[in-house]
Amino acid sequence: VLGTWGSEAETTTGDDGLWSVKIKTLQAGGPYDLKIVAGDSVVMFSNVMLGEVWLCSGQSNMEMPLEGWPGNPIKNSAEEIKNADYPDIRLFTVARKVSDEPDFNCKGSWSECNPTTAATFSATAYFFGRRLYKELKVPIGLIHSSWGGTRIQPWISGKFLEQLPDYKSYVDSVVKMRGEIRKLYAWIYNHPVVDVSKKKEAVRWKDLEFGDEECAKTDFDDSKWESMKLPTLWENAEIGTFDGAVWFRKKVEIPASWVGKDLKLNLGPIDDMDRSYVNGTLVGATEVTGYYATPRIYKVPKKLVKGTTLTIAVRVVDNQGGGGLWGNGVKMMIHPAEGADTSQSVSLAGDWKFLPSAEYMDGKFYIYNVKDREFNSRPKPGIEVGPDSPTMIFNGMIAPLEPYGIKGAIWYQGESNSNTPKDYNNYHTLFTLMIKNWRSDWNEGDFPFYYVQIAPFNYGETSHSQMVRYAQFQTLSVPNTGMAVTLDIGGDLNIIHPPNKQEVGRRLALWALAKSYGKDVKYSGPLYEKMIVENGKAIISFKYADDGLVLKKIGGKTNFQIAGADKKFVDAEVKVDGDKLIVYSDTVKDPAAVRYAWSNTAEGTLFNKEGLPASTFKTDDWGE
Repeated sequence: VLGTWGSEAETTTGDDGLWSVKIKTLQAGGPYDLKIVAGDSVVMFSNVMLGEVWLCSGQSNMEMPLEGWPGNPIKNSAEEIKNADYPDIRLFTVARKVSDEPDFNCKGSWSECNPTTAATFSATAYFFGRRLYKELKVPIGLIHSSWGGTRIQPWISGKFLEQLPDYKSYVDSVVKMRGEIRKLYAWIYNHPVVDVSKKKEAVRWKDLEFGDEECAKTDFDDSKWESMKLPTLWENAEIGTFDGAVWFRKKVEIPASWVGKDLKLNLGPIDDMDRSYVNGTLVGATEVTGYYATPRIYKVPKKLVKGTTLTIAVRVVDNQGGGGLWGNGVKMMIHPAEGADTSQSVSLAGDWKFLPSAEYMDGKFYIYNVKDREFNSRPKPGIEVGPDSPTMIFNGMIAPLEPYGIKGAIWYQGESNSNTPKDYNNYHTLFTLMIKNWRSDWNEGDFPFYYVQIAPFNYGETSHSQMVRYAQFQTLSVPNTGMAVTLDIGGDLNIIHPPNKQEVGRRLALWALAKSYGKDVKYSGPLYEKMIVENGKAIISFKYADDGLVLKKIGGKTNFQIAGADKKFVDAEVKVDGDKLIVYSDTVKDPAAVRYAWSNTAEGTLFNKEGLPASTFKTDDWGE
């Protein structure tokens, strides 16, 4: 192996043909050439850079591209893309893949950062890398490996996950079922393919032809289809873990007085895309990503309303995470289009017939015959196999990257672990385990690991995202970690992807610049340290508040709560005393605990003088 920077080295391949070698390099820079000679064979790599490489991983908030998504833009996206001309920043996106065992290779390629390549690259990773580049003035390599809607469990290897009793049986089952899993994939791959991987995002999902249009027809025989109660995500119902296209059909009876009139079809939100039909005719379609939370309301022309029986058919295409018609059942209805009164309506909630017609994997749809109900003969290996399955994404999208030399990792995930007690109560354990897992596998010591604390969002009553935020705060106890707090930049509490990714990237970069590169910059907001009680008031001390604290109010509230031994929390009065807070309430004579930003939607009100927000915290160990 010979590099144009003047170094060369030799190595011998193993019995399996694999080899590795370390080459002494000069200072950061490039472009260089790298020549590999094996006998008479010569392989030349050109345009090679020497610099700082960071792994950028997580779920949809890391995945969200610089160009944003329809209905969910990135702040100043057009201007940012126009100016994204940094040839010394190199970008690599790992193609999505799940695997039942660690893979050796992955799909992806390095590209120079320019307006074209940056537009579809992770916005958070780009802004992080750009800040490092401007400060360090060395080439920056960003490896982006993320999957929207995923929990943390799929990002942990079987070797580490089996250390937890709750997951050991699953890991053992994956090994035992490996032959059955192979049969499943062989069966899937033996079907016709529609490849959308090379299409631009704006048109990737439009007018997909799977040869299944007959499912929309009024006289199509669906009598042997299975039933599912809607609304629900199909991952929580009969289908289970599945990405692809699923048809839903329902016959409804309407009043005779509606015949010959325009109607309005309310299907609620659909995750992710749909083509919706009434009596065999397309009445509406949403065929771009980003509208998973947008209710589908389509007009049904009067010419289709010829009798009192209507056949409603919806083809849902889901490319990641949850899928299906999943909103509030009360809002699923059909009613006359004229007037705002929906009291005269027919409910669409309840039993629908369903049948998957195509499965989406690795940028391709594998087409199933709907007449033969082929999906029903799909092999069942006995365990779930998909992006929500433990270990599966690590195997397909992290293991192939090892042991590529990296400086460190940034991580933006947690939203999908806020929904069940098992997930959010164990998040600290799982997150700590994942960091240990990656560091062990890379064998580069405790490399820097910086992550984003998830932002406030209206998850609903069943979610407890504050528990995930608190678990992320606790994970700062792991050596060489750092957390970018985003309690103040979520924006719309009904949008789970905050548009201000510039600030997210900047806050991550502050940690890296200070802790990894020794730059003299402030990098953290106030972090809870301890509480003492004096004269019926709680006095809270913080790290990273030496210059003092700044307290704001949102809607007249500070989002601090206080409780006595009865564990009944009430809104608290708060005063700043230099680098401490005095927290109290006239109704709590003997304070026992204080909590801050302790709900799904509580936004940040506490900052240090540098404008960096404090983390969610609690002083008690009372659970939720």
